[in-house]
Amino acid sequence: MEAEGRVIVGTYARTPIVLVSGKGCKLYDVEGREYLDMSSGIAVNSLGHGDPTWLKAVIEQANTLTHISNIYYSIPQFQRHSHPNGKEPPTEFTSFTNSFHGRTMGALALTSKEHYRSPFEPVMPGVTFVEYGNIKVTGELIQKGKTAAVFVEPIQGEGGIYSATKEFLQFLHSACDDFGALLVFDEVQCGLGRTGYLWAHESYSVFSYIMTLAKPLAGDLPIGVVLVTKRVASAINSGDHGSTFASSPLVCNAALAVVDIILEPSFLAGIARKGQYLKQILTQKLGHNPHVKEVRGLGLIVGIELDVQVASVVDACRILASWCSPPRRGML
Repeated sequence: MEAEGRVIVGTYARTPIVLVSGKGCKLYDVEGREYLDMSSGIAVNSLGHGDPTWLKAVIEQANTLTHISNIYYSIPQFQRHSHPNGKEPPTEFTSFTNSFHGRTMGALALTSKEHYRSPFEPVMPGVTFVEYGNIKVTGELIQKGKTAAVFVEPIQGEGGIYSATKEFLQFLHSACDDFGALLVFDEVQCGLGRTGYLWAHESYSVFSYIMTLAKPLAGDLPIGVVLVTKRVASAINSGDHGSTFASSPLVCNAALAVVDIILEPSFLAGIARKGQYLKQILTQKLGHNPHVKEVRGLGLIVGIELDVQVASVVDACRILASWCSPPRRGML
């Protein structure tokens, strides 16, 4: 930790804990303290640490083929290219308050929090932010021939674990249909089983034309995927997009292992059951605390809203744990 300031740019305000190993949902630091991993590497470790099926898939593929670039085919990948429709596209986008869509320039422009966008301005133009869940104002904004797409998280992760209503998502789907815009679900944080459903939007029975995925898809390996309808795919032609490391056999094989596990009915049922238990326990333990405003979420994407700064509470808990001997368990 002392050497970090000399050799690493201070992008992150790190918690002063040095972790050395993990197993399942638990992590261990250099002093032997055990932690319950509640953040999962910021929504990445969907199977926990050291899952044997995931590890087997990675090792087998690493011993077979790891990277060949996107100009060749490989067994674990699948790609589709079609033809554009040739029409002049609209160029305006709708996003929502408290949204977080990423840190690349296009995704950053769709992220509402100014402290993320301001260091990199000017960002991509044409984005308007609307209050999350506000049907009336959103309806006034979506216009035929002007609005290209509406980007929304069915459950906001970075924004504070706020869930959309079924009425709101149904309205967005209908409005996009009526005015020729694309509805895009960002399920990077809320998708792939975290809610007890494979996709968070399944709990609302509302579907989009495009869905973005990343974080937990390949376990601990980096991957990003965009799922599209056939109609959207027909507008994407060879050369329209590219990525050096996209469809790496190693990462894709790990992703297949993750998806196979998540698709097991007992896995998703277990998330739903554990999520209900977690919210029940948190409500029982914290419900009478005057600083706890709300416990909310679905499945295992759960948040606790406080009326005080969270960092100070976390720091105090960590200091108290450090005074205990032998080392006490904690949460991250």
